[in-house]
Amino acid sequence: MSEAQLINDLQTHGMRLVDSRAGQESRRGGAGPSDHKAITIGARTVMIPVHTAPSFDSPFLVEAPDATGAARVTKHGEEVAVVRFPTPVKFYQLKTANGIPYSHIATLHSKDVLATTVLQTCIRYESRKKTCQFCAIGQSLAAGRTIAHKTPQQLAEVAKAAVELDGVTHMVLTTGTPAGKDRGAQVLCESAEAIKAAVDLPLQGQCEPPDDDAWHQRMHQAGIDTLGMHLEAVTPEVRARIMPGKASVPLEKYFSSFEAAVKVFGRGQVSTYILAGLGDTPEAILTMSERLCKMGVYPFVVPFVPISGTPLESHPAPTSEFMATILRPLGNMIALAGIRSEDQKAGCAKCGACSALATYEKLKVPA
Repeated sequence: MSEAQLINDLQTHGMRLVDSRAGQESRRGGAGPSDHKAITIGARTVMIPVHTAPSFDSPFLVEAPDATGAARVTKHGEEVAVVRFPTPVKFYQLKTANGIPYSHIATLHSKDVLATTVLQTCIRYESRKKTCQFCAIGQSLAAGRTIAHKTPQQLAEVAKAAVELDGVTHMVLTTGTPAGKDRGAQVLCESAEAIKAAVDLPLQGQCEPPDDDAWHQRMHQAGIDTLGMHLEAVTPEVRARIMPGKASVPLEKYFSSFEAAVKVFGRGQVSTYILAGLGDTPEAILTMSERLCKMGVYPFVVPFVPISGTPLESHPAPTSEFMATILRPLGNMIALAGIRSEDQKAGCAKCGACSALATYEKLKVPA
């Protein structure tokens, strides 16, 4: 089994653990990636579902790691790989002066990526009729695992500690969408300025397209190195069904904002998240991805993971065959466009842990 196929199979099926305490802590529910566990396969660290309905019946079983952190992976009893679990997170042991655990301010993704949701509230999430059906942004807050608004000073303090203690190499700043027309760009600017003043760390900002394209330049000047504006679904009918509030922002607004952002951040430094398995066909996702690649926008296609506590918790995950029909030609498309994940300065696509896409980029399989 190739590394690309193994990662794809694990991310769609999930995995069962002999020792649930192995490696880093995994969160149930809440802002993503949730219900996952980080493991390293070869040179790549990836996030694999462990608390989802498909993972409970997964054919993949990961044995308890040995003293070196290595663990066998079996499928129906036969060994298919040996993986490693990243070491526990050191900065999680710390608290701010007023007693807030660092883990409530930012979390480690993969093995060296720091991530935070600056605003843990969202105008979409607050309305049952408007909420994105896959989103669990409010769960972490309700469970007391985070705080509603991380201040720039808190983020700078935690980022500095994560770099010094855990070797973090880049950071993701995402946000729930506030009521203002900036769509969260303002709080991203404030956060980035404080972090960059404290530590030299590449940053990705993620928000909905701001009404005014001038925000792209402001975010870049504040210290944001790459920008993510996430489509999630690509066809109007799926957008309206899965994310009725966010679907009110037309696709053409996304494309005009992508175009403006590429002029500021550069080709390959703007990306968008696309969740495969929500109803869009492989053909629709690849057609959209081709348009994005031509613009210099990286289409980060990941398999949908049903998160517990959301309206889509019982929605089936896509099959590995479905994902392969997208990721094989998409990996080649990205390579030909010259916007590989490894060339990005920061962010989800650079990390690549939630999809096998980066591995398929290296295969150069003809589309």
